[in-house]
Amino acid sequence: MINDILAEIPGPLMHGDDNPAVIRTRPGGSAANQAAWLAGLGVDVLFAGRAGAADAGLHRAELARFGVEAHLAADESVHTGSIVVLIGPDGERTMITSRGANVNLRPADVPAALLDRADLLHLTGYTFFSAGPRAVALGLIAEARRRGIPFTVDPGSAAFLAGLAPGEFFDWTAGAAVCFPNKDEAAVLCRTPGTGHSRPAGSPGPSGSPGPSGSPGPSGSPGPPASADDMARSLTRYYGMVALKLGAEGVLVGTVAGTLRVPAVPATVRDTTGAGDAFCAGFLAAWLTGSDPRAAAAAGLRTAARAVSTLGGRPRED
Repeated sequence: MINDILAEIPGPLMHGDDNPAVIRTRPGGSAANQAAWLAGLGVDVLFAGRAGAADAGLHRAELARFGVEAHLAADESVHTGSIVVLIGPDGERTMITSRGANVNLRPADVPAALLDRADLLHLTGYTFFSAGPRAVALGLIAEARRRGIPFTVDPGSAAFLAGLAPGEFFDWTAGAAVCFPNKDEAAVLCRTPGTGHSRPAGSPGPSGSPGPSGSPGPSGSPGPPASADDMARSLTRYYGMVALKLGAEGVLVGTVAGTLRVPAVPATVRDTTGAGDAFCAGFLAAWLTGSDPRAAAAAGLRTAARAVSTLGGRPRED
């Protein structure tokens, strides 16, 4: 869980000086935002996470307001994670992050029994960026595979991905039915030895079955692909489908059969916070009910257009 501190700045940020802003606090966090959007779109959602004891009840109530069943552990030792979100006059946001209680997530917070009613396990990349939560995520993926439940992943942060060892994210998440990177995240994944990364023998390939040892990338060596199409095609070596988020340019969907582009939905941009989360939720809500990739991407883009027109990362009217 995350407490968002949203600062709307009317002009350029003046370093070393006072900056006028309108400042609000809102509940946030990528996974929780996705859960709220999914529930708002009519999907039955169970969310599991961790928050500081002081405001765990508030976060449970906020998720319940959207219809999310929240299993939220209360941490007595550390506060809820916080993000200062600086929102410029063009609606683009810059985030300063303290992960707080999130890094203390442990297996007891997310028991395997939570998958008993699940048709899909969805994870954000933030779960993989520290050892404790990563162990939880990998355990859930293993349990989902054992039960025949597909999983999907949103990489979450180009900055955090850049701090991983080459190929690590693929080792942890290969076999996901859908991966939802934005362009910056895809570029990081593709310029590390990821697209040219050799999977260990027995590690899962794009379909969730074991991949061959030493499977090469598209060029046989690491390096940044030349285009979004190249990145999407490269990433389909590890994921069943890639929904590459391109901001105002829409989405590029990649599968082993090829790529297709879906244009963005016009919107007045107030705040891009949570736009990717909303897209992911809209895509999954449609895909889970049988929509093809193009229709699912279009549904995700409609949801993202709603998100950027309001303040904060969750469905709102203001």
